[in-house]
Amino acid sequence: MKTFLIPAAALMLCVTAASAWAAPGTVLRNEKLYSQPSANAKLAGTVAKGASVNIHAKQGGWLRVTSGKTTGWIRLLSVRAGAGGLGGAGLGDVVGAATTRSDPSRVVAVAGLRGLNDEDLKQAKFNADELGRLEALKVTASQARSHAGQSGLVAVNVPALPEPKPAQPASSWESN
Repeated sequence: MKTFLIPAAALMLCVTAASAWAAPGTVLRNEKLYSQPSANAKLAGTVAKGASVNIHAKQGGWLRVTSGKTTGWIRLLSVRAGAGGLGGAGLGDVVGAATTRSDPSRVVAVAGLRGLNDEDLKQAKFNADELGRLEALKVTASQARSHAGQSGLVAVNVPALPEPKPAQPASSWESN
């Protein structure tokens, strides 16, 4: 009987520790929570703009969060990490870096913010179905011009930039 209690206690400790490792965040817009990191996944719930969430994991362009008693996946750019709220700019705001006004005094690295990393690219496989879906969205040049005209857009000829010239040495000693 006691041997059963040890694994149960270890599991409880892991669950408690995992919730302690969660980072706080604030939802930037009304958003849906999904059961999996995909917009095609089953809906797990919704969160309102300004709601506080706990961030548990990141996968690609998605964050696994808990809001109240609901846990699910939300788009990465819909959440600002940190406890600063919608107006705050805390140290944990790296997740929300692309969604906030830039502060020239702060340097924030946002490489990989879109969710693709080396491992994702290595595991990528050709998907003919997705290519077919993309091809179905294709329009002709005349259809594009017609749509642009209906939207009030007009064609403008922009002169080409001059061809770059090779750099000239600033002084004769640089050419040696």
